[in-house]
Amino acid sequence: MNILSTKQKFGIIGTNPKINNAIEIALRVASTDLSVLVCGESGVGKEFFPQIIHSNSSRKHANYIAVNCGAIPEGTIDSELFGHEKGSFTGATENRKGYFEMANGGTIFLDEVAELPQTTQVRLLRVLQAGEFMKVGSSKVQKTDVRVVAATNVDIPSAIKNGNFREDLYYRLNTVPISVPALRERKEDIHLLFRKFCSDIASKYSMPVIKLTPDAKTELEDYRWPGNIRQLKNIAEQISVIEQEREISAEILEKYLPGYSASASPAIYSNNPQGDDSFRSERDILYKVLYDLKSDIIELKEMVKNLQSKSYTQQSPQESFLPSLSSQELAQRQFPSTYIEDNDRFDPAVEINEDDLTEKDRFQKEQIVKALKKHKGKRKEAANELYISERTLYRKIKELDINE
Repeated sequence: MNILSTKQKFGIIGTNPKINNAIEIALRVASTDLSVLVCGESGVGKEFFPQIIHSNSSRKHANYIAVNCGAIPEGTIDSELFGHEKGSFTGATENRKGYFEMANGGTIFLDEVAELPQTTQVRLLRVLQAGEFMKVGSSKVQKTDVRVVAATNVDIPSAIKNGNFREDLYYRLNTVPISVPALRERKEDIHLLFRKFCSDIASKYSMPVIKLTPDAKTELEDYRWPGNIRQLKNIAEQISVIEQEREISAEILEKYLPGYSASASPAIYSNNPQGDDSFRSERDILYKVLYDLKSDIIELKEMVKNLQSKSYTQQSPQESFLPSLSSQELAQRQFPSTYIEDNDRFDPAVEINEDDLTEKDRFQKEQIVKALKKHKGKRKEAANELYISERTLYRKIKELDINE
């Protein structure tokens, strides 16, 4: 069976490469007995993949049993999975077969496998390693030939680090990993799924199918969909039943999108088994503040860069390396970075010794010599390059004892 026929058989809609890749892996691993771990957020449709694997395997004529591990109380989970003997605990009035015994020769799907208690994880590990288990209250070892496919929306490596999940069990389950993408990673499929859900509900209740305006379609695809496909279907059904108008605008759609914001900033999403919406909301607000702050910093950098660029165009190339002047000196000059002072007083009777020159004087002398050489001794052009008057240049030549 190829990807297209698999989609048609199981009602999977979409053309996104990530969902196609997940289906392709399921089809390839189906012919083996390897354990498979399906990972993905709640509501992405993980339950389809164990069915795809089972229906394309040699076990397809045997039992397929799906177990929601998170829905079974901790006190009875061992009995449900492995069975119990009569009298093994209060209420055990007769022998009972567990799911692993009933699924012998077939496939068992353990949904929300990360919710299993530690003691049950040890029992499951033995099944995976040796194909053996014991009923609750029994000392007799029983054999079972079961293909195990597990699924979780929990970050297993983090659960291992926190001591909530056995590392050896993780590697046994994760022989072949399948990652199911979140709905926000399949933007091109969102409207296709929405139309399918609207068409189904309209057909079921004999009503006209709703349609989205272009702006509503854009908002539908830009929404973050924390509940994924399950949430999308829920909203499609709500709008179809509640709204009298059959053409849905963006304004109408927004009423059904919890926490929708047209200026929503990028946010980091993580698996949250408790579904704590208040935590997610506060986190999104924090990321928006940080994102806006980053934008302000970038804008400020651009302003500073433009100011510096404008300032550099008003001065000679040498001026960015000149000694800084006092604020009083800067105020007296047309060019704020001019380094040779027009109002200096020079006493020609005082002989200049090279050793007596300050660092500033040496720098000025060096720049004047360069300018004169560049313009072949033409003082007017040299003065223009240095942004000083010819009079000041003459004075500085004498003051610094410059030989032309």
